[in-house]
Amino acid sequence: MIDKISMTSTRIPYMNAQSQSSLATGLANQPTQASLRTQLLEQADKVFTPDRVQTSFPGRMVDALNSVADAQNQAARITRDYELGREQDLSKVMVNQQVSSLGFQLTLNIRNKVMTAYKDIMNMPV
Repeated sequence: MIDKISMTSTRIPYMNAQSQSSLATGLANQPTQASLRTQLLEQADKVFTPDRVQTSFPGRMVDALNSVADAQNQAARITRDYELGREQDLSKVMVNQQVSSLGFQLTLNIRNKVMTAYKDIMNMPV
């Protein structure tokens, strides 16, 4: 009969050698820190290239207003489809209405802030 102590004492050196060899091969397969850094820099250069078109502030505002208008139109369309029985998913209708409502509220709040800033600037003494 083999006792547990003799089994573990014979298996521990084997397990240590096996784990060290797998650790060594695993570390050898991993890229070095310098190569990881160069890969990350290459990916960042692809994303942040100067070739990308920089949109102006008015252009971004027009895009934002168009996306809010699209969300409102989509919410109205899906609500109409639900009322006519073409759409069966009530949660989808409610989510689209909430997205539309939040977009409108955000646009309205931004408009109010811009108007307040404009009034403050106009009331400044020259």
